Amino acid sequence: MRIVQIIDSLEAGGAERMAVNYANALSKEIEFSGLIATRKEGLLINQIDENVIYLFLNKKKKIDLKAVFAARAYIKKNAVDVIHAHSSSFFLAVLVKCIFPKIKIVWHDHYGISQNLAERKNIGLKIGSSFFEGSIAVNSALKNWAESYLRIKNVVYFPNFIDDIINSQKEFLLKGKDNKRIICVANLRPQKNHELLIKTAHLIKEKYPDWTFHFFGKDFQDIHSEKIKNLISELKLEKSVFFYGTVDNVALVLKQCEIAVLPSLSEGLPLAILEYGLHKKAVVATNVGQISEIIKSAKEGLLVDSNNLSQFTESLLRLIENEDERVQMGLALHDVVESRYSQKSIIKDYLQWLNSLTNFTS
Repeated sequence: MRIVQIIDSLEAGGAERMAVNYANALSKEIEFSGLIATRKEGLLINQIDENVIYLFLNKKKKIDLKAVFAARAYIKKNAVDVIHAHSSSFFLAVLVKCIFPKIKIVWHDHYGISQNLAERKNIGLKIGSSFFEGSIAVNSALKNWAESYLRIKNVVYFPNFIDDIINSQKEFLLKGKDNKRIICVANLRPQKNHELLIKTAHLIKEKYPDWTFHFFGKDFQDIHSEKIKNLISELKLEKSVFFYGTVDNVALVLKQCEIAVLPSLSEGLPLAILEYGLHKKAVVATNVGQISEIIKSAKEGLLVDSNNLSQFTESLLRLIENEDERVQMGLALHDVVESRYSQKSIIKDYLQWLNSLTNFTS
């Protein structure tokens, strides 16, 4: 089988990471694995395996015929069987199919606001789904939505997985004191609810001023970003809360932290939690999306109600004050991630699913 992943950018978001993860993993399993970035490159370009055949289209507008024909040329040259389109890149995949009908498309839905699916309407996607052979959802709620809304029969749920760690030679030293750092890996979007964590940091500072908070994720330099930074200033947390933007290898920074958190208002099955587990971190997170499928009990991590400041603060204090529990919790979460969200098992199921689709057997 010969498969190309298509994604709009290579910035460090969840959908983008999964496109790279699939391309890298498949390069070890099938005849050909490719990756096309349509609109923008980014830090994740450094994580593409050398065996993955990469193309950047530099797409400039919604319907960019130059990009469409460049994608078709790549697909013909490399005898690609399947386009695996992630998120909004389905549109370019459909345009390619219109001029190269033999290509087959599967679509991967990474939509992160799974609590509001009843309001999710996308006419372009609904029409485009007529061209899909199948669809992958990253959680069961998205699977149910696709089955009821899209014009497609073959919908499957595959959880996200973590690719093998790619070591970076770059040294990245965090601010703050060793053994007293708390990390959050999440882009600065409203649904990630950084405000809750900043308010928690203000309360933690009163009792444990040496502990610091370290935020990694894309800063969109928008009104929401300004609001977050103003809150830090108002609470006088400039020496307790630090922003670093995106990094090409989160492993380097996770190793320097004791506790990892995710205060989201809405999630699917977040890669951040899997990354935390892979690196044996004790976790505090809000009980949203499918996080509770990974963290099933207090043995693997502490879950709190969404946007509950007192619960979040109490849970963090508990871990700050109990190093042994932090260590055991990190080990337990690591076992869960290794056993249930491994690259090997999910790629095996993925390839079996592709082969099961009738049109792939012809």
